[in-house]
Amino acid sequence: MVTRIPVQDVSPVVDHGRYPAKAAVGEPFEVSAVVFREGHDELGCDVVLIDPDGKRSDPVRMSREGEQVDRYAAWVTADREGAWTFEVQSWSDVLGTWLHHTELKVPAGVDVELMFTEGRLLLDRVAKRKGLDPTEKQLVKAAAKGIADTERPVEARLQIALDPALAAVLHAHPLRDLLDAEGPYPVFVDRRRALFGSWYEFFPRSEGARLDEATGRVLSGTFLSAAERLEAVARMGFDVVYLPPIHPIGEVNRKGRNNTLTPDWDDVGSPWAIGSKDGGHDAVHPDLGTLEDFDHFVQTAADHGLEVALDFALQAAPDHPWVTEHPEFFTTRVDGTIAYAENPPKKYQDIYPINFDNDLEGIYAESLRILRHWMAHGVRIFRVDNPHTKTVPFWEKLLGEIRRTDPDVLFLAEAFTKPPMMATLGKIGYQQSYTYFTWRTSKRDIEEYFTEVSQDSPAYMRPNFFVNTPDILHAYLQYGGPPAFKIRAVLAATGSPSWGVYAGYELYEHVAVRPGSEEYLDSEKYQVRTRDWEAAEAEGRTLAPYLANLNRVRREHPALQQLRNLRVQATDDDSVVAYTKQAVVGDPDSDTVIVVVNLDPHGTRETTVHLDLPALGLDWQETFAVHDEISGEVWQWGAHNYVRLDPFWEPAHVLVVRRREGAGA
Repeated sequence: MVTRIPVQDVSPVVDHGRYPAKAAVGEPFEVSAVVFREGHDELGCDVVLIDPDGKRSDPVRMSREGEQVDRYAAWVTADREGAWTFEVQSWSDVLGTWLHHTELKVPAGVDVELMFTEGRLLLDRVAKRKGLDPTEKQLVKAAAKGIADTERPVEARLQIALDPALAAVLHAHPLRDLLDAEGPYPVFVDRRRALFGSWYEFFPRSEGARLDEATGRVLSGTFLSAAERLEAVARMGFDVVYLPPIHPIGEVNRKGRNNTLTPDWDDVGSPWAIGSKDGGHDAVHPDLGTLEDFDHFVQTAADHGLEVALDFALQAAPDHPWVTEHPEFFTTRVDGTIAYAENPPKKYQDIYPINFDNDLEGIYAESLRILRHWMAHGVRIFRVDNPHTKTVPFWEKLLGEIRRTDPDVLFLAEAFTKPPMMATLGKIGYQQSYTYFTWRTSKRDIEEYFTEVSQDSPAYMRPNFFVNTPDILHAYLQYGGPPAFKIRAVLAATGSPSWGVYAGYELYEHVAVRPGSEEYLDSEKYQVRTRDWEAAEAEGRTLAPYLANLNRVRREHPALQQLRNLRVQATDDDSVVAYTKQAVVGDPDSDTVIVVVNLDPHGTRETTVHLDLPALGLDWQETFAVHDEISGEVWQWGAHNYVRLDPFWEPAHVLVVRRREGAGA
């Protein structure tokens, strides 16, 4: 039924409220709605948050959004995890109507005493309300008495009615006649890490790996040797360390170096080919150590302020225990063989995909058991491999059950697939998703995509901007040289509150297996990689200090820890992109960051950056100081600003607005 003062087109509402909108603890999110009424009387509307225990917040006043006459909005924040709801209240603003009519009628000499009498009665109602402090109550009573005083000049009585101090009290304590509500609408509030985090991916078997001179074989690193790498990861400012599968690797159809089908005797295989005689998804590879060693790794990570994210790849090698114990989990072809995985033109002969049509309940029970096994060993974040190749109802049930019992456990969807599937995975429970960021390299693509992920889709999908992965080495990095690595890092670290780096990025690893391929040469997916981190650091051949600085800036500036606050700004050069982020959108006194990036890794660019200052809460003529968090320099900026960015010196500005150092005009 339509309310007395209709409320329509409420946001954020996901699929008509079937799924909860996303939010995180401490994250401001905007609630908006179209609200209107008959006639010309004023209306008001509020948003009320309802916490998981049913406690209602004080109403937050919604105001007209920009140029849209009938759309109202307000930013609200939830302060704890769990299943929240919100409702939009609409009401007749009798005080606003009276003030508007009084301002028009009294100067014209129309209904003067009637307007003042009506105002006195309304102010008497306000004065009796609970919640006014003594000063506010005294102000309202004095105003009621003053406008009713016929001994005073009409002009003086009008000034009392229009006094800004009185208006502020009436705005804070409105009379809500004809109050009605639309909702409630669901919002699930995740812990902070679901929104903000810096991820670092490495293969434990490569950390501490060494050459066995007796056999000529490269001996795998272990959990214990990999734990020694964690201090360096923490020094770079990362707070999540993500491990590819750590389980036994199949021996049947094992892949060799660079994905060959003819492995040598010492090839270690792909970690995603899970399972062998040594166990399946609940076991650790014997070369990495024991389960106790893994526990030590998790504890060492925690000691360095790092969380461990573990890969959950729902597939099996041909010699996984499931193949004999649960053959119903797989697809058997007409010739009696089990079908291996394919993503044409890629073939994965060492992997059997799961068939969810044969024994959905059995697969669900086993998956839940595996996840709880690793949760019991300290893993509270899972990166899920190719979730888009599995049935959606399965994920909705599995993730829903985990959320019901352990709402702090987070899932990242590695789903480079069609937008509807990516969106649906976010809606049904994934807290984060890989994105198309890797392939967005032009100014237009970046501006459109940054706007999409920050404005259009954050209610149901949170991005994690990985600059590279073990099997995605974009041509931009292959041929852009060191400047390209800086450019992509700045874009990822400032464009999204969550971003990720795969090991080797800081060493500028950029050689593909062949021209036109995004696969690394000597891919770590199929072999142990040894890297001399200490030598690279000693010789200055590492981007690690740059990454550390970016992560420092992210930690120090709340504006960069949010998703919904990114606003693209104009530049005159097709190779220079600019955008702003504010801790409180439209509040110039809140933390405000301006990012300007030269997208051309081969040449210097000079241009003018045009800032929409009113959108930042500033006057068009205002000037202010900006501090570059990368170079340390300070400049005076305003609406139009010249920049020159040499990619070989520094391709980006990350500017923090310092108004008190500027000269406001």
